[in-house]
Amino acid sequence: MPAEAFDRSAMTADLAALVSAESPSGDAAALAGCRAVVAELGERLIGAAPAEHGEHLRWGPERPELLLLGHYDTVWPVGTLARRPFEVAGTRATGPGCFDMKAGLVQLFHALAAVPARAGVGVLVTSDEETGSRTSRELIEATARDARAVLVAEPSADGALKTSRKGLARYELRIYGRAAHTGLDPERGVNAALELAHQIRAIAALTAPARGTTVTPSVCSAGTTVNTVPASATLAVDVRAYDAAELERVDRWMHARRAVLPGARIEVREGPRRGPLQRSASFGLFQQAARAAEELGLAALREASVGGGSDGNLTAALGVPTLDGLGAVGGGAHAEEEWVDLRAMPDRAALLAELLRRLC
Repeated sequence: MPAEAFDRSAMTADLAALVSAESPSGDAAALAGCRAVVAELGERLIGAAPAEHGEHLRWGPERPELLLLGHYDTVWPVGTLARRPFEVAGTRATGPGCFDMKAGLVQLFHALAAVPARAGVGVLVTSDEETGSRTSRELIEATARDARAVLVAEPSADGALKTSRKGLARYELRIYGRAAHTGLDPERGVNAALELAHQIRAIAALTAPARGTTVTPSVCSAGTTVNTVPASATLAVDVRAYDAAELERVDRWMHARRAVLPGARIEVREGPRRGPLQRSASFGLFQQAARAAEELGLAALREASVGGGSDGNLTAALGVPTLDGLGAVGGGAHAEEEWVDLRAMPDRAALLAELLRRLC
């Protein structure tokens, strides 16, 4: 179906409704409100109500042959909309979560509505992708395990589809020292803040730019009062790598790490982890998408490799061919200037519909 068959004004109205339903990860009340909007959108366009799995929504068979994957949670807290509401200026829409990834959800359902033969096609929309898919991972993997392909409606990379993504791992270090009065007997203390500084330097040195591996000490804290030797400290660590072996290298180092200061102690706690989405898992689907774009008379598709992870990493790790970045064209993910190119929404819905038709 050509892009001209998709109603841009209707898609814009649906995007306005979704963006206007704030949905920060972990806010149960806000997520419930947005989930109702997503469910209504899907039911109106494809004529079926979703099955609810906690905060997650699924349409179609439990074990689909083709899976469309997305999420409705955002990184923006409730109240963001009051100062930055959904707005349209010419062909550009702005608002919290519009690019990542509510426009992708709108395109997904409009595309699916244009595919009459969709037996075996499933849709899964989750509520916690932005925080590591802790409650949805098992559902994603169970739903995708037997699929022939997974198409992810995450935003594009400046229009390019995402044929590879870095894997990620997160850690929390808890550092224990011993408190003491900084004036009366500081020598009795073991300074957890100083141990934290040693650990930050050592962890940052694990970065390997030539291999595309980044190891970033990020959120940290230490101490209680200015006149007390800090007895504890915490450090969050974010690891990104294109190669699973690199993730394992860092993981072994993290778990073998010991304190530098006598009397200090370290605990390492693992957070969310996703293997890399490698080009080998996506390039065949990208080639089919490129042929579909050419047949539709759209601009030639480009591919990109990106550092951010998505739930497509999880499905690719199962060995299921996975193509990501089929969502919005725009920019500013997780940034105040987040925006969507409204002109591209019909094009991308047409592309997804044609790709689905070919795969079905």
